[in-house]
Amino acid sequence: MLKGLIGKKLGMTRLFMGEGRVVPVTMIELGPCTVVQVKTPQGDKYAAVQLGFGVKKAKRTTKPLAGHFKKAGVDPKAVLKEFPVADPAAYSVGQEITADLFAPGEKIKVTGTSKGRGFSGVVKRHGFGGGRDTHGCTTHDAPGSIGASAYPSRVFKGKRLPGQYGSHRTTVRNLSVVDVRPEQNLMLVKGAIPGAVGGIVLVEKA
Repeated sequence: MLKGLIGKKLGMTRLFMGEGRVVPVTMIELGPCTVVQVKTPQGDKYAAVQLGFGVKKAKRTTKPLAGHFKKAGVDPKAVLKEFPVADPAAYSVGQEITADLFAPGEKIKVTGTSKGRGFSGVVKRHGFGGGRDTHGCTTHDAPGSIGASAYPSRVFKGKRLPGQYGSHRTTVRNLSVVDVRPEQNLMLVKGAIPGAVGGIVLVEKA
């Protein structure tokens, strides 16, 4: 059974549930995803399906990918991802898979690229308290002393310091599906997911 789909983060809103509860949810445009290739243990040494999501102009598609899509008989897709399956024979090239793969109440994990925040200091990147705000302090956002005295006379590997913050692959697990609307290709997930609005995400069963 296929365990995941490709989607796009649309933003956040809130739902008013029973008993006056307010639940923050993230809206994900989930599918429809098209099966572009079926990989079998006999030919590819493993079982998986390659899904395509989104629309891409033919003139912006590289020749190797254009040939790949032409062989499958599908329009060029913006994103291609593989998902392992137990029985590849259950899927065929050109088949469309929609958001009804998931059901409300299910637990999922969502993988995306976190927001890139550039080069950041320790206060923003690691939540350090910073220096004092009074009495002539000039090191408000500095990390402070980082050495280890005379022994071992070096900075330990892994020391939290300023540097590139964000823009890396992130997975959030055990999120709850609040609602699925296949006719709108929409999934509502409780809480936040990685990435900016418009970012591509992978949604998989937990």
